[in-house]
Amino acid sequence: MENNNEKARVALVLSSGGARGYAHVGAIKALEERGYRISSVAGASMGALVGGVYCTGKLDELTEWFCKLTKREVLSLIDVSLAKSYVMKGEKLMNTIGTMVNDARIEKLDIPFRAIAADLVTQREVVFSKGSIERAIRSSISMPSVLKPIEVAHHVLIDGGIVNPLPLNRVPRHAGDILVSVNVSAPASEDIVVKREAERQKRKESGLLSMKRMIQAIIPDRVTSNYMTLISSAIALQIQRHTVLAQKLTPPDIAVNIPMNRFGVFDFDHASDIIRIGYEETLKAIDRYETLIKEPYNSVYEEKNRTCRNCRCFIRYRL
Repeated sequence: MENNNEKARVALVLSSGGARGYAHVGAIKALEERGYRISSVAGASMGALVGGVYCTGKLDELTEWFCKLTKREVLSLIDVSLAKSYVMKGEKLMNTIGTMVNDARIEKLDIPFRAIAADLVTQREVVFSKGSIERAIRSSISMPSVLKPIEVAHHVLIDGGIVNPLPLNRVPRHAGDILVSVNVSAPASEDIVVKREAERQKRKESGLLSMKRMIQAIIPDRVTSNYMTLISSAIALQIQRHTVLAQKLTPPDIAVNIPMNRFGVFDFDHASDIIRIGYEETLKAIDRYETLIKEPYNSVYEEKNRTCRNCRCFIRYRL
């Protein structure tokens, strides 16, 4: 972009997606490198975690921690609970996050921030716009059956991705702000499906035993392999459809869409690769946007149609 865009303000929206949300780190890096200034952030689940830490000025520290996580270290964060409704207490995880955000108050941040959670009692969306950022993040990442829900007064809060996985309608905006969304739960890529099926078949035909094969015998990697994979795939499909609808209702100027099957929701030991993908895909989306705004518009309809073409999801459903 030209020099006058070095001060372009961005209202940034970061989706839910578990470990896939590492891509948000790369997206922020790409935006800043290209001269965009992030003026506000809204996020759900992992998007709330990355966005919230960014707004406190500690993204570099968070990124360093992400990239150091090995499988062993990821497992060490699991503080197992004996409760019937969830696996992890989440205390070990939040001890680390807490040292970064230092329990800052959302309303006192230099960059306006919104975190999304879902209330099981009222069955409504909850938007954190003030109060403890640590509590907001913890509530937003409370993945059902995995992390302990957060109880506040008579409310029981869980993962914000359940109700609003891409909160385009919740980010604070000012006149002239560019609306940017980073969606790591975009429709699955058929090329990736074919590639993984070929790899699975190759492993099946191989006579060599490995730890990975032993694990896959217990936890198969096919969508219809067992009850758990079928349910999780169904939930993922629901979230994916929510993100597509969100972008139709509130079309972003720059839409970064990463297929949800490119990485797994629990690939927490693949930070460097996922961050790189987020960075590269965001640069491509920025290039499409900057090329687009240089072209003349002949009508209001044409302008709306061009904006929608920033998102591959819209292309797929328009044709």
